[in-house]
Formats: sequence, C-alpha cells, structure tokens
Amino acid sequence: MQSKARTVSEYLAGLPADRRAAVAAVREVFLKNLDKDYEEGMQYGMIGYCVPHRIYPAGYHCDPKQPLPFGGIASQKNHMSLHMMSVYGDSPLKEWFVREWKKTGKRLDMGKACIRFKKLDDLALGVIGEAIRRVPARKWIEIYEKATVGRRKETPARAEKPAATSAAKKRKPAAPIRATDRGAAARRSAR
Repeated sequence: MQSKARTVSEYLAGLPADRRAAVAAVREVFLKNLDKDYEEGMQYGMIGYCVPHRIYPAGYHCDPKQPLPFGGIASQKNHMSLHMMSVYGDSPLKEWFVREWKKTGKRLDMGKACIRFKKLDDLALGVIGEAIRRVPARKWIEIYEKATVGRRKETPARAEKPAATSAAKKRKPAAPIRATDRGAAARRSAR
C-alpha cells in the first residue's frame, strides 16, 4: 500500500492518529541516530532514509535515478513496517540485531529487511536506534557495493545481457520432430 504523499508531513497527516503516533516515534528514532550524510524524504510511497546522489552519485542499482535507500517507515493495510536495508545487507549486523532484539523479550516479526509491527510497544526501539547508529552512510555504501557487485545497470556485463537475450529470441525455433524421428529422439532421451 504505497502512499501518494509527496512530503513526510503530508504522509504523517494522512495516517490515523494511532498509526501517526507510532510512525512518528519510529521516525524520531531514525532522526536521532542517523548519520549526517543520510537524508529523509518520500521514497517508494513511504518515509525513506537514503544516501543522496551528492554523496553517492551512482544511486540505487535497481533504479539509478533513485538515491540509495537505507531505511524506511510505512503504514500498510494490516500493519506498519520498518525497513532496515543494512540489517539485511550485513550478516554480522543482522546477527547482532536478532540477538539484541531477543534479549528485550519482544517478538521479532522480520522478513529480509522488513520488520512488521502492529503497535509501537512491539518494537525494541533501543536496538533499532543502535542498528541505525552503527551504519553511517559511508559504511552503508561499502556494504551495499559488496552485496551488489556485478548487478549494477551500468556494468558492461549487465548492458550486454539484454542484447544477447534479444538475439536468442530471433533464432529460428527448432524444427518439429517428424513421425519417423520420434523413435530415435525417444531412444536418445532414454540413455
């Protein structure tokens, strides 16, 4: 459920009061712990935190016009979610994160980078804040680049792939097997 809001204020204003309070509290944790090189804004229909193009000109490999995402907060239909790309992209950080979360006694409802919650009390805000603080923008860029080697759109290998795929599509389809060839084909596949 993506919002059409263009600003963070507009996004928050469009939420029901209980969700607005929860999202605002998580937002405060982000803002208090974020490195100065990150920026807040709307990205992918949610409140997003990213490394802007002025710091990382290459942008996001899936869409280089987008700044590099770091995290986000969203209000979905059945839950709210917190997106922490660094926890997904860095195994030691993820191990630390899961271990510290468990120590709080709170249930962790987590996908790859997404932590789902119904109310603010479901979250271990101290653990979230520390996870954000542990990954300044320059470190996030290093983690991200290691994880996406060879997957960026501007790499030559990536650029050549569509051309090869197009050429493959232009090949003539294999000739249909004639009735007299079926027995030989069956014997070959049985070997």
